[in-house]
Amino acid sequence: MRCSRLGRIIDGLWMWADRNDPFRPPRHKDTHLMKFDFPTILTLACLVTGGIWLADALLFAPRRRRSAPRPDRADAARATADASAAAYKEPVIVEYARSFFPVILIVLLLRSFLIEPFRIPSGSMMPTLLVGDFILVNKFAYGLRWPVLNRKFLEIGAPERGDVAVFRFPGDPSIDYIKRVVGVPGDRIRYRDKTLYVNGKPAIQTPAGTYQGVGSGVAMTAAELRLEDLTGLEHRILVDSRAPDYKCTPYSALADGKAIRVPAGNYFVMGDNRDHSNDSRCWGLVPEANLVGRAFAIWMSWDNARDGFPVAWGRLGQSIE
Repeated sequence: MRCSRLGRIIDGLWMWADRNDPFRPPRHKDTHLMKFDFPTILTLACLVTGGIWLADALLFAPRRRRSAPRPDRADAARATADASAAAYKEPVIVEYARSFFPVILIVLLLRSFLIEPFRIPSGSMMPTLLVGDFILVNKFAYGLRWPVLNRKFLEIGAPERGDVAVFRFPGDPSIDYIKRVVGVPGDRIRYRDKTLYVNGKPAIQTPAGTYQGVGSGVAMTAAELRLEDLTGLEHRILVDSRAPDYKCTPYSALADGKAIRVPAGNYFVMGDNRDHSNDSRCWGLVPEANLVGRAFAIWMSWDNARDGFPVAWGRLGQSIE
């Protein structure tokens, strides 16, 4: 009975996680959707169930034990055993709280401080990440933060050029974005003619053929696939030569083709699908306080728009580089 209840608890938590879809396509292209604040829900559930369990253990359970009938003679023990058990029986709400609390606490700790799963719903990071990819994010790579408050209490590391980072969108912190870090504090960033310049040097792009999209990404078929060398770190990007450099109002001095300097505590990010990404070129820099973690692996890839079976088996277990 207990195992069955724990199973239902875990299934319910995964259903909540699936509904808490963190990566929205750019808001100016997407209908506003309701988003569950899963960390807050987990924290409140942990406090409520833990509080009920603790209050019962300290206050009500001792009273039940004292009020339970006690046999006076050994031969009366069997006759009063059932009555004693009935008097000491936990209330249903306490029984459920005791079952829920450990599971909720473990999920909260894992999601807050170790690893958090996310799902990719848009193509702004193609070809690195595809629509339907389920990824794992290292939550301690950029320091540990309190859940809900999002305040850092332990410094561990900082983003480096080339990291695929998850962060809360500066324009609406309730929405999580994922992009590649291309500029760190002190860097001078410029973007012109499909080329990224870091500290005055172009990120060399090597042609790697023509991209063949699948499933939800089939619209990107025929885009140019290139290998970009980001100051020693090579990764794949998509370039649509027919599109303008900017499909938005360029941020700051980028509008004039000039370089901007990334100030301390901020980062410049871009999508690998260069001409179909809403990123720092449009809305500016990502403050350090908005960082969530570093994406490092794909554990599932499910796209219903694929021909045949929706799972891309070859993507399972791939590292994110």
